[in-house]
Amino acid sequence: MVIVFKPNASSEQIQNVKNYLLNLGFEYHFSEGKEVTILGVIGDTKRLVPEYFLKLDGVSNAFRIQETYKLCSRTFHPRNTRVKVDNLVIGGNDIAVMAGPCSIENESMIYDIAREIRRSGANIIRGGAFKPRSSPYAFQGLGEEGLRYLRAVGNETGCPVVSEIMAISDIPLFEQYVDIIQIGARNMQNFALLKELAHMRKPILLKRGISATIEEWLNSAEYLASKGNQKIILCERGIRTFENSTRFTLDLSSVPVIKKKSHLPIIVDPSHPMGQSDLVIPMARAAVAAGADGIMVEVHHNPAEALSDGPQSLTFKQFENLMREIRMIAEAIGRNIASNEA
Repeated sequence: MVIVFKPNASSEQIQNVKNYLLNLGFEYHFSEGKEVTILGVIGDTKRLVPEYFLKLDGVSNAFRIQETYKLCSRTFHPRNTRVKVDNLVIGGNDIAVMAGPCSIENESMIYDIAREIRRSGANIIRGGAFKPRSSPYAFQGLGEEGLRYLRAVGNETGCPVVSEIMAISDIPLFEQYVDIIQIGARNMQNFALLKELAHMRKPILLKRGISATIEEWLNSAEYLASKGNQKIILCERGIRTFENSTRFTLDLSSVPVIKKKSHLPIIVDPSHPMGQSDLVIPMARAAVAAGADGIMVEVHHNPAEALSDGPQSLTFKQFENLMREIRMIAEAIGRNIASNEA
C-alpha cells in the first residue's frame, strides 16, 4: 500500500501515520521528494483499509500497489535508485561500462586486457571465474584463482570488479574478492541463492533469465529487496524466441519498460544475445541511445583463441572505437560516460 501526503503535511501528521503503522507491526519505506512525499507500507496489507488513511490529517491519497514486486515498483519508490560502487554511481546521469573477458584464463591475460580497456575508458572490469557452460567438457573457469587475479587487476587499475556467482557455498569468496556480484540468466530464479545474497551489502547485478518476462525478472529482484539488499542493478541480456539468426533476441524495449515500471538501474549486455562481435557494437550503441544506465561487453586480446565466447568478444581496437562512439551518443542525449577517478 502507498500513502501519499499533502504538500503542506506537517512532520507531526506524517509521524502520526508512521506510528500507527508501527503499532500494527508494519514496516514502511519513506520517500520525500520535491513534488510528493509517500509512505510505502511493507507487509501483508490486506488488513489495512485505504479509506481509513484518507480521513487522517495530512493524507491526500492511499491505494494498494497492484504489482507483485512492491519494493522494486516505481509506484512504491518514485525516485531512481542510484547504486554506489566505490567512486561510481550506477543509475544517475553517468553511464557505466563493464568490460573484460568472458573467462579469466590466466594471470597475464586478465592484466593485459584490464590495462587496455581501462585506457580506452572502461570503468568496471568483468571476468568469469566460475563459468556456467552448456557442455560439461567446456572450460569451467579458474575458480578462486581467477577471483584473486580479478581482485588484483581491480586494485591496480582502480576499477571495481564484477564476476558471476554459481553456488551458495562460494559466497565467502565473492565477499572477499568482488565488488559487484553477478547473478547469471540461469540463476535468475534460483530463489535459494537470491535469499542468501540478499543478506550481503554488496551490489547485485541481476541478469534477465533466458525465457523470463519482465514481471518475473522484477519479482526475482524483489527477493533481494524484500530480504534487505536493495543495491540491485538489472541487466538485459536477451531472451529466447523463435528467431535463430542470433543466439538470443536482445529486448532493448525492456530498458524504457523497466524505467517506467521500476526505479532500479538497468544495463544491457549485447555480447551474449548477439554472439558475433560485429553485431555487438551496433546494439551496444543502441542500448546507450535507449537510455540504459550502462553496458557490459566482452573483450579479449585474441578472440580467435579465447577459451569461451571468442566470436562475440571485441578486440582492443573494436572496443576503443565503441567507446568513442558511445561517448558521442551519451553527449547527444545529455549524459556522460562514468569516470571512477577519485
